[in-house]
Amino acid sequence: MDAFVRATYVVETAMPIERAAEVLVGEQSTGTFVRVERETDDLRARFAAQVESVDEAPLVGASPLPGTVGAGHRRRARLTLRFPLGNFGPSLPNLLAAVAGNLFELKEFAAVKLVDLSLPPAFGERYRGPRFGVAGTRALMSRPDGPMIGTIVKPSIGLSPDDLAALVGELAEAGVDFIKDDELQGNGPSAPLAQRVRAVMPVLERHADRTGVKPMYAFNITDDIDRLEANHDLVVEAGGTCVMVVIPNVGLAGLEYLSRRTQVPIHGHRAGFGALSRSEQVGIGFRAWQQLARLSGADHLHTNGISNKFYESDAEVLDSIAAVRAPLLDLTPTVPVLSSGQWAGLAHATYAAVGTADLLVLAGGGIHGHPDGSAAGVESMRAAWDSALRGEPVSSALSASPALRRAVETFGPVREPAGG
Repeated sequence: MDAFVRATYVVETAMPIERAAEVLVGEQSTGTFVRVERETDDLRARFAAQVESVDEAPLVGASPLPGTVGAGHRRRARLTLRFPLGNFGPSLPNLLAAVAGNLFELKEFAAVKLVDLSLPPAFGERYRGPRFGVAGTRALMSRPDGPMIGTIVKPSIGLSPDDLAALVGELAEAGVDFIKDDELQGNGPSAPLAQRVRAVMPVLERHADRTGVKPMYAFNITDDIDRLEANHDLVVEAGGTCVMVVIPNVGLAGLEYLSRRTQVPIHGHRAGFGALSRSEQVGIGFRAWQQLARLSGADHLHTNGISNKFYESDAEVLDSIAAVRAPLLDLTPTVPVLSSGQWAGLAHATYAAVGTADLLVLAGGGIHGHPDGSAAGVESMRAAWDSALRGEPVSSALSASPALRRAVETFGPVREPAGG
């Protein structure tokens, strides 16, 4: 068994790159910048991190981190370091102390960002990862194939439980697969979690009684860790089939705590993750972080979508989707969740780029902002994605679907697939 964790960083420094790498491995393993008493050759051989590769790269031009020494003459490189598993064991919180701890504060570095990880099998033995994933989610929402089409409750704050129930009924009748609370709607006094559950679940149960299909509703149960289990139980006892947590807010340990107890899929929202990832100079990249979220039990994980309203480029989004779909330590596959500025006109380009329908595609304004109402928004999404999966050109989809044509009138032209 490979008893090492490999961590890859992008760094900038005025030091010789090889010396900078040695500073990192020393600080993040044996914890010293000089040899000290009792730091024997045997101890270093067993516990010191090692530099595995150094590849110099061009500077990106961003400002150096505050307090950097000699930042005016810096160089940039991609470093892969190898950490003995024996330093921390298969524990995600303690792993992070090594691979993403004090290194961000070292003044020798004008930039330092953790961009990837390679974890040994011991982590898969301790952390079971998603309990439901793609297959379990599809079974619960009765969507055996094709993309899973979903939406976010909008407006996110302000709807009464009765208004929410009416909206859910309209969406269910339109054939939506998935509905979720917004990350802003937790357990506030205007629409507490318990009242939302009591309002929504009878609507979904009546729809299931009539049709045999119960759309999945992800109730936002984000809270203090000691409230997560009770919030989960409230949803499950009412017949709910999904819970949502904002992973950066409950932490990986909170997510894993919930995962060990959950009876339904966990929808993993990443609100706040940009604080870790957006800077080129410091933080944790999505490729590294998503592995930790999947190990901790996220059945669904937000990746953003192409043409989104946030900072990520299409290339970064597609890399995130590929990362979530990549096998990880024999874990159950997690569902990539496409969101942010998504609408029916992106279906053909998205499918051409990712080549899979094992996606949960969320459209908030793209459904609720449809000129003919939310039900027409759902219809436009389904028509566009079905057409894309059939390999039809965009023109065929537009000819066949009035709802899609009306969406185009509101949101702009359909995005053609690259090279199409």
